[in-house]
Amino acid sequence: MRSSLNINVNGLLLLLCGVNLAGTLGYKPVIIVHGLFDGPKQFLMMSRLIQEAHPGTNVSVIDLYDNMASLKPLWVQVQGFKELLYPIMQEAENGVHLICFSQGGLICRGLLSTLPDHNVQSFISLSSPQAGQYGDTDILKMVFPHYLKARVFHVCYSSVGQKLSICNFWNDPHQRERFLKSSNYLALLNGERPHREMTEWRKNFLRINKLVLIGGPDDGVITPWESSHFGFYDINETIVEMKNQEWYGRDSFGLKTLHARGDLAVYVLSGVKHGYWHSNETVFRGCIEEWLT
Repeated sequence: MRSSLNINVNGLLLLLCGVNLAGTLGYKPVIIVHGLFDGPKQFLMMSRLIQEAHPGTNVSVIDLYDNMASLKPLWVQVQGFKELLYPIMQEAENGVHLICFSQGGLICRGLLSTLPDHNVQSFISLSSPQAGQYGDTDILKMVFPHYLKARVFHVCYSSVGQKLSICNFWNDPHQRERFLKSSNYLALLNGERPHREMTEWRKNFLRINKLVLIGGPDDGVITPWESSHFGFYDINETIVEMKNQEWYGRDSFGLKTLHARGDLAVYVLSGVKHGYWHSNETVFRGCIEEWLT
């Protein structure tokens, strides 16, 4: 089998495609959304693994808001990704799969919540801070070199701070009221701050057939790492698991319903650093491959 790698000259889409067997074998197109400070080149290994497992699958790694541009506000990125993803969805009669890494997992939640007619079958959230981020990590130091985690809220919970993607999901457990008042992305997605689109967003999100959550204790970036499974700190920085989160109990965006339907898969893997989730063959074979049929 021969594969070819095509890159749009305008930098909008990277498409890895092989022999056109996907229709015959029933493989749905796969769309990959990168994370903070990433771009398509980080996903060449993932694309290759998909092709080896499911020959002929159309794999689109969206080349948009790469590297430093990934700091743009998440709603701006959602709109941009939506314009590129929607045509792929429309051409896929049997639906598509999403693999969304790190910050990309939150972008994908925004897409799934606001697209009323999406046809996403599996939403694979790969080491993504779905419940937010709160930690002194190397990435935080890149964005805020002079701030510790306890002081970042001064920037993030302001109108200026909310123009940075990382601030859109910064969730300081000691500044709960400020988070609820200021967060114009995560608090809305979780239904923690009521808004008039909540019912519609929940309905849209529940169109997916499967939610796959992947993360692990050695990640080193997602903090707490349990955020990749919708767990998060309480005010004492003790982990509150997904099922004990208030928004899970209220089923404000459909997570509890997905769980009750049997459409939630959770994977915990040790020994994987944040930058290696998308190039680790064990992760792909054990956590991703089966959901891409």
